[in-house]
Amino acid sequence: MARAKNILFIMFDQLRWDYLSCYGHRHLHTPNIDRLAECGVRFTRCYIQSPICGSSRMSTYTGRYVHSHGASWNGTPLKVGEMTMGDHLRKVGMDCYLVGKTHMRADEEGMARLGLEPDSIIGARVGECGFDVFERDDGMLPEGPDGYYDPDGAKEYNKWLKARGYESDNPWHDFANSGLDDDGNVLSGWFLKNSAEAANIHEPDSETPYLTGRAIDFMQGHVGPWCCHLSYIKPHWPYIVPEPYAGMYGPGDVQPVVRSDAERDSDHPVFRAFMGNKVGEAFSRQEVRDAVIPAYMGLIKQADDQMGRLFAWLEETGRMADTMIVLTSDHGDFLGDHWMGEKTFFHDASTKVPLIVYDPSPDADATRGTVCDALVECIDFAPTFVDFAGGEPATHILEGESLLPILRGQATDTRRDYVICEYDYSATPVAQALGASVREATMFMVADRKWKLMHFEGGHRPMLFDLENDPDELHDLGDSEDHTGVIAQMYDKLFAWARRPAQRTTRSEVQLVEMRTKSRGRGVVLGIYDENDAPLELTVRYRGRKAPDMKGGPVR
Repeated sequence: MARAKNILFIMFDQLRWDYLSCYGHRHLHTPNIDRLAECGVRFTRCYIQSPICGSSRMSTYTGRYVHSHGASWNGTPLKVGEMTMGDHLRKVGMDCYLVGKTHMRADEEGMARLGLEPDSIIGARVGECGFDVFERDDGMLPEGPDGYYDPDGAKEYNKWLKARGYESDNPWHDFANSGLDDDGNVLSGWFLKNSAEAANIHEPDSETPYLTGRAIDFMQGHVGPWCCHLSYIKPHWPYIVPEPYAGMYGPGDVQPVVRSDAERDSDHPVFRAFMGNKVGEAFSRQEVRDAVIPAYMGLIKQADDQMGRLFAWLEETGRMADTMIVLTSDHGDFLGDHWMGEKTFFHDASTKVPLIVYDPSPDADATRGTVCDALVECIDFAPTFVDFAGGEPATHILEGESLLPILRGQATDTRRDYVICEYDYSATPVAQALGASVREATMFMVADRKWKLMHFEGGHRPMLFDLENDPDELHDLGDSEDHTGVIAQMYDKLFAWARRPAQRTTRSEVQLVEMRTKSRGRGVVLGIYDENDAPLELTVRYRGRKAPDMKGGPVR
């Protein structure tokens, strides 16, 4: 019998593409992730579809753009009826399980309308973005005057910590994400000055090792074929890490910031609003970067060590030979570049993510250790997984394309000539500061290998960057008269994307082609003046028929 083929889909949260040594970081050495790249294909132009956790992940899990699935911000439910990665994979005989974060919210109103019980198998899958859940851990349990941000955040992890002796009503905060002073006071990781502290937790008990262990538990106990979505919480904030990683890096290891005075003085109101928000103002200060970035690097170094642990286990158990491994991130982190923090704008620091794919198949031997600069979008993962599992991707639903031809040396590029990213900031303080309506508070990015255009609703001019001559995206050409032609060309691409038939999901292309002539065989005869003008076989049911004269009504 052929060995089962499995998929280990690893996603880190808020991992910048250029904070791995295989992508060129000067001081951060990540040998285990680098080794995966040496065994597979490393992609250099992989773009997310939205620069925020929730909507980016919903695009990845559905294989559809944000404009298609509608879950446009954190906490916005994915509407009932959207097919997801798990739905597509189960159709071809592959289980799909979650270990970690999704950041999705169930469409409870839609489920109630359709009578889907949350505790039923179907209801649970609809409520969990199509996954069967081994352990969901969105890794966020902050608490404010109005209560918890997510009452279910770190739910099982907190239980586990308490059982191990971490006594607190919220050990996620008090130990895993905070330091401790000499008097026993908790130094909360929410305050950026405390990023330089070591987290008050034994390193093997911290979040990244915990989730690695849970993924191993799943793979040990499950009979394939399976897809395991191992979705790590870090290096997402709070930026704090336990020893030995807390002391590995210091301000001297922080790479030079990428920003310019011209950016700070920009006349673009939306760009200025994002630079001027609370996070942007904080990361504009060098003391903040010097405290946060070494911790961020430590979190990534810890993640790489956990990849070493995970890959060693796969090799020891023989699963490296039958498991595709995909490693990526849901978005990046500005870390002060372009005078911003967080991820909610369209520069590459946010929208470009690492993507490394290891295909164990002998067909992929020719591409091992190669680098691919094809334009890739995260909506490509779902069709790639279906293709790998032996199925035919449902191209009328999945808007991405399979990367398997590239992985197996049958192609060197994708079919697309541009990538798209969207951001709906209507529920944010930035929209309030701009006085933008809900309709106006949206923006779009279209980029190819040469140019990147950012479009803003609300009547604002676009921003434009020459990616070849200005790879750091420091010089906005959106108001340059010399580039009006380029701007028009990029808008043509954006408009072409907007005209795609994204909601035509209940009929496949093959079915639609068949329907062009199928109705004639079922008796639909339109535009025929004389019966002899139509083929006999199509009208045979209408010829030579007899009936009584009923014009005067039935005879009683």
